[in-house]
Amino acid sequence: MSDTKILSVRDLRAKVADEDVEILHGIDLDLHKGEIHAIMGPNGSGKSTLSKILAGHPGYEVTGGHVTYRGQDLLELEPDERSRAGVFLAFQYPVEIPGVSIANFLRTALQARAPEGEELDLFDFQDQLLDRMKLLDMDPAFAERPVNDGFSGGEKKRNEILQMAMLEPSLALLDETDSGLDIDALQVVSNGVNRLHEEHPELTVLIITHYQRLLDYIQPDHVHVMVAGRIVASGGPELARKLEDEGYESYRTSEV
Repeated sequence: MSDTKILSVRDLRAKVADEDVEILHGIDLDLHKGEIHAIMGPNGSGKSTLSKILAGHPGYEVTGGHVTYRGQDLLELEPDERSRAGVFLAFQYPVEIPGVSIANFLRTALQARAPEGEELDLFDFQDQLLDRMKLLDMDPAFAERPVNDGFSGGEKKRNEILQMAMLEPSLALLDETDSGLDIDALQVVSNGVNRLHEEHPELTVLIITHYQRLLDYIQPDHVHVMVAGRIVASGGPELARKLEDEGYESYRTSEV
């Protein structure tokens, strides 16, 4: 595992845009290249807010603090610039795009990341797509379906992991990827993440989740507890198991 720090968050404070209520009350977090981190916490603790702010979601406003990504001021970058720099967000509730196939969606995304004036080679793209689908044990016919249109929860999450595999990010933010999944779908998605991390050991992953069960399949290096907009405890995988047994009540004394 590398000692190179890929993300540094210092005293990050944020709120919903056009509202006065602060959600994040000073987040400090360091991620090093190749690490898998998990942030756990009760509903309303700010976990998803953190992932969306890191990705540049316009619905939130940073009110204080700093975020450095690979030596850059992440907060100065537009969402598309963050994506091109290697930041990927897997949504908790992926949107549907009727009429646009997964293959066309991915080809457009990869073309947008290509150097100006450089045309994406269609045959290279098709080879890459088939290779990634094989890695994730996906039927090639899946690529011709409209993006998330009529998909089950598991299919939507599997599509998110396929996007991650094609875009090859440096930092993957997985926002409650386990939400709404049955045990079979959870295993498929987790296996996909694990295979990508094995293939690209420098990939850094930040998992947002409520429950230990996802971490039974994706082994984190570090686990953090977020309560009321603050990280109130950090530890190894054993911390997730403790939370599963004891819940979050003992950490609520840290609430604002």
